[in-house]
Amino acid sequence: MADPSVVLTAVPLDAAEVHDAHASFVWATLHRMGVPDADLPDLLQEVFITVHRRRSRYDGRGTVRTWLYGICRGIAANHRRKLHRRREQAIDGGAEIRELDRAGDPEAPVIARRARETVHQILETLDPDRRAVFVMFEVEGMSGPAIAAMLGVPVGTVYTRLRAARDDFARAVARHRAQETA
Repeated sequence: MADPSVVLTAVPLDAAEVHDAHASFVWATLHRMGVPDADLPDLLQEVFITVHRRRSRYDGRGTVRTWLYGICRGIAANHRRKLHRRREQAIDGGAEIRELDRAGDPEAPVIARRARETVHQILETLDPDRRAVFVMFEVEGMSGPAIAAMLGVPVGTVYTRLRAARDDFARAVARHRAQETA
């Protein structure tokens, strides 16, 4: 329990400095949280607008990255709710053409797109915190201690989330396969 006699004062942040130092982290975090590529620039801007509005409330208890992660989590969750209401899906036809040029097989781009969509749909079912850890560890190859430092959580929490995410992912893959064969 925190000592009530200790009063934390807000640490003044310069929003431009925070942007310059952490824009790539915010971009990657939003991407890990399942924000579609087409929406990343808008949500990156929304995060830094929020940082500007809330900068006087940053109390210095955690790292700036931990604070930014929390903002990203909220904005990504709000965006996901809006997408479900609108039922939008971003389509990048240019990617299929580039894949066709590389593969030479006319079916390869369609198969690759379907596989990406399936993985994205499965990742969407994961809890956002678990998903972020899963993507950082399994896709980006980050270590547990590096993820813990980035998120401002204990290493044990990272491994707990990773184990749970792997279990959730495996169950979702099994459900998807069962639906395909049904």
